[in-house]
Amino acid sequence: PSLTINNKTFSIDVAKTEKQKEKGLSVYDKLPLEKGMIFIFDKKGYYSFWMKDMKFPIDIIYIRDNKIVDIFENVSMPKSQNETLTIIKSTEQADKVLEINAGLSQKYNFKINDFVKINL
Repeated sequence: PSLTINNKTFSIDVAKTEKQKEKGLSVYDKLPLEKGMIFIFDKKGYYSFWMKDMKFPIDIIYIRDNKIVDIFENVSMPKSQNETLTIIKSTEQADKVLEINAGLSQKYNFKINDFVKINL
């Protein structure tokens, strides 16, 4: 599976099961540069994400109807087991969420309303 935004293509893992959605990218110690994970939801909604057990910072991109509706850049992992987890939640409803390495949204100049093409 792959995903393209502004002619930039990422190889993606698809989080299908609830367990996969709960674990997310925490299964990786380090994410290859052009890799990401897409979360696909059955209906539009306000979906919350956290950085539990994450080992590296990421960008979280909310998508609705194949367009970017919100971007959270450089979301950090907790510094310790005791740190309170920050909850990330879009102000816009979304039906998909993409997680990629921190800084890539800015590097590739991703913006609200950019078209997202997904090849599953």
